[in-house]
Amino acid sequence: MSTQIFVNLPVKDLPRSIDFFTRLGYRFDPQFTNESGTCMIIDENIFVMLLTEPFFQGFTPKPVSDAMQSTEVLICLSCESRNHVNDLVSKAIQAGGTTPNPSKDYGFMYQHGYQDLDGHLWELVYMEGTPGDATAETH
Repeated sequence: MSTQIFVNLPVKDLPRSIDFFTRLGYRFDPQFTNESGTCMIIDENIFVMLLTEPFFQGFTPKPVSDAMQSTEVLICLSCESRNHVNDLVSKAIQAGGTTPNPSKDYGFMYQHGYQDLDGHLWELVYMEGTPGDATAETH
C-alpha cells in the first residue's frame, strides 16, 4: 500500500471553501463530508481535510493559527506544465483568492501560487525532472 498524505486545514466557512476549491477543479469525497469537514481529493494518495475551525481545534491543544496573520505551512503541489501552474493561479484569483508573490522562473523550475480564502498559501511548481529522479544530478 502506498503512503497517503492528509493535510488538515482549518477553515472559517466550509461551504465557501468547498465552492472555492471546486472552482479550481478539485473533487470531494462525500463519504468523508459533513457540516464539520470535507475530504478534498488532490491526487490518488493526496488529500486535504478542510475542517471548520471549532472541529479542527479539537485535534490540538495549541491555538489555531490565523493564516491571514501568520504562516504555519506552505502547501506545495507539482503541476504537469507551466500552463497548468498559471491556469490554477488564474482560477484561484477568479474564485476570490489572491497572489501574494509574483511568479518565479528558475529555468529548471517555474513557481507561482495563491492564497486561499482562509489565508493558506499554496505554491504550485513545474519542474524539469523531479526530486528523487534517477536522472537528476546530485551535488
